[in-house]
Amino acid sequence: MNFKKILSDKRIPVDTPENIIDKNGKAIFGTFKSEFRKMDFLDIKGQSCVPDRFNRLRYTMWEAVEINLKDAMLLTAVCDMGWFTTALTCFYDKKTKKLTYWKKTRGHKKISISYNLLDGDTSECTDEELKIKIVNHFERGNAYIMGEAHDEKKGNIKYDITLERVSLPSVVSIPFGENKPLYTQKDLFKATGYVEIDGKRYECDEDSAGIIDDHRGYYPYNAHYDWVTTMGRSEIDGEKKFFGINLTRNQSVCQTDYNENLIWFEGNTSRLTPVRFEHLEYNKWRICDVYGMVNIIFDIGDRFIMRIPCKVIDINYHITFGELKGYVCDEDGNKYILDGMSAIGEDKSLHF
Repeated sequence: MNFKKILSDKRIPVDTPENIIDKNGKAIFGTFKSEFRKMDFLDIKGQSCVPDRFNRLRYTMWEAVEINLKDAMLLTAVCDMGWFTTALTCFYDKKTKKLTYWKKTRGHKKISISYNLLDGDTSECTDEELKIKIVNHFERGNAYIMGEAHDEKKGNIKYDITLERVSLPSVVSIPFGENKPLYTQKDLFKATGYVEIDGKRYECDEDSAGIIDDHRGYYPYNAHYDWVTTMGRSEIDGEKKFFGINLTRNQSVCQTDYNENLIWFEGNTSRLTPVRFEHLEYNKWRICDVYGMVNIIFDIGDRFIMRIPCKVIDINYHITFGELKGYVCDEDGNKYILDGMSAIGEDKSLHF
């Protein structure tokens, strides 16, 4: 089947404006070819019934990196949700299906998020027990991450990885309301370097890949999304090439026109249709669409859980690690089998 007939033209990337918020305080929505140079989200006007002077308390931003190695997966992230900040590093052992994580939740002083993804701008956590540094040079197609964490019970981890872009970026600005934007950029990279946990080193090899997820915007007071991604190298047309997918279901006002679902190929991308997530069991999800373009089972090995229940903020956040079964199709109808590919997912509900 040729799926181009059912895919929205609004999902075809267009030239990127300089600023995602225009001079009148309105967000610019759509799918774009490259990163924004200016992301003045705090200048938005009327994103909710809350006065604009409180935008800082409603504004969410994070930068996360996911790395897929032969025997392990690494996720490391820094997040600022206005009310509080979080830094997190997760290490998933594929053989044992065991997750180890290090987390810090605190005030704003030791966690910072880059203004954009250009010219070496950096996201980092400088806590003594959990250090994360993400240096962004997307203007030349690369980035660098390094970090370390220490805990008497969980042990020690350190990593040093260089990322080189191998595909086109996914850059979207999604409306969650009339002037309520959710921006996300995700890029597929070749990974070189290592992760070391308690003296055991996991080296990147020719199949190692990574994704950087840069995420900013304003969520509804009651928000929920599901997400799954995979990255690595697969056999395509008889040759091993870098390959990845990104699938999300969130509160876009129009899933057809505004979503971030796609396949990454080396040097190119292919749009995917809107999807739904079915939580068949606690450790088994199904991700599919209504056209037969996406049909995936996600078998979860382990997960990180963060629960923050209180009067002001209520967060129920699961980061999941495991394997995929099933397939996705590109726009021309070519099918790609995902069986055995490692994956990371999220199931996040929040009220704040």
